[in-house]
Amino acid sequence: MASSNHLKLLGGWFSPFVMRVKIALNIKSLVYENIEETLNPKSQLLLQLNPMHKKIPVLLHGDKTICESRIIVEYVDEVWNSGPSFLHSDAYDRAIARFWAAYIDDKLFVAMIHALKEEDEEARKAYLEEIEDSLVTMEDELQKCCREGKGYFGGEEIGLVDITFGSLLCWVSVIETVNGRKMIVEEKHPCLVKWAERFEFDPNVKGLIPETEKLIEFALQMKWKGAASAK
Repeated sequence: MASSNHLKLLGGWFSPFVMRVKIALNIKSLVYENIEETLNPKSQLLLQLNPMHKKIPVLLHGDKTICESRIIVEYVDEVWNSGPSFLHSDAYDRAIARFWAAYIDDKLFVAMIHALKEEDEEARKAYLEEIEDSLVTMEDELQKCCREGKGYFGGEEIGLVDITFGSLLCWVSVIETVNGRKMIVEEKHPCLVKWAERFEFDPNVKGLIPETEKLIEFALQMKWKGAASAK
């Protein structure tokens, strides 16, 4: 098993992408040094470690530098066997998980960013509807897992899709609060409601989720640009 010595995580408490890595490290029971990046301005350390994208998170494993949250999560899963795997052993199941993780980032998260930054009310409503459509899609996918007796997208344990989607729940709460519009509701998303509660109270996740009001305050200070500086 690879040593966890000299593990450092450059990130920010506000970032859902950093949260993904922290959850992965927790599941593997890995000890790491957390280095907070403010992004205002971006530190020389961040610019040095991730000169291409200049975004958090960045994982330092000894003299190795790994960037991009989903890449980091898969790296942690492949290098350490000290806890449950985030990806299935079957190649097809891994491909499906990666598909949904990409859907969450490319479809749901992009709509969330636009909904937060958009000042035009009609345009913002369109993005909110896009978010709701994506949530219905994820509910349908989760219902398949529920019918098979699984509590998570990944099975009986938290997997890649759960980590990817679950890390966005705190920002969904921000959007709900700012717009006065509940996004995940029992009537439309019965499985998602139960899954979200299960995810948030998991010991590997609990304590990592920022308070909604604190996130709103941060986002206003950053003019909603902070989340876009992470991936």
